[in-house]
Amino acid sequence: MSNDTYSLPKLPYSYDALEPAISKQIMELHHSKHHQTYVTNLNNALKTLSSSQNDIPAQIALQPVLRFHGGGHINHSLFWQNLAPPDSAEAQFSAAPKLTAAINATFGSEQAFRQKFNAALLGIQGSGWGWLVKFENEGGRIGIVTTKDQDPIVGAGEVPVFGVDMWEHAYYLQYLNGKAAYTENIWTVINWKTAEERFLGKQADAFTVLKASI
Repeated sequence: MSNDTYSLPKLPYSYDALEPAISKQIMELHHSKHHQTYVTNLNNALKTLSSSQNDIPAQIALQPVLRFHGGGHINHSLFWQNLAPPDSAEAQFSAAPKLTAAINATFGSEQAFRQKFNAALLGIQGSGWGWLVKFENEGGRIGIVTTKDQDPIVGAGEVPVFGVDMWEHAYYLQYLNGKAAYTENIWTVINWKTAEERFLGKQADAFTVLKASI
């Protein structure tokens, strides 16, 4: 990773395609400004790291920066791909039959799953993300996980099926302090087709989106 230069990935839809759930203004700022900042700072950190190969203290000091901005790039690259226009076939729960079966078996129903996921999102203190994760090393079970700041889902055998950004920049211009409305409306633009593909694949498959941005 240290020899690569990363770039902002293109969105698979227009900035206004997720309205009314997510406004064009938010999408444009979130993608072109916030995500771009993570990419820029990640590349700067990687450049510094490559020039500090014989300086272990300097390399150690860079790790929090790499985790934050590298995580920001990973999380947002996954996030854009796990969203879809609300009127598209991909945004229908039926687009993920195998994942649907796992959700029903694990949580009882789609509604029960959404309620539990929303409760996890609203329980995040400060900034962070909520994820549906498949644990390959635990028989492929699925579970809801929250992460702080820009910490990514990169543990061994952990597959990020889909994530929801709970940083204020993801919703505040539209929803103000109405986080609950944001967490309800986000379900209308989840890309269940992508979620199904990630659920059926491995961690490396989910992260192929990052290779396209090098």
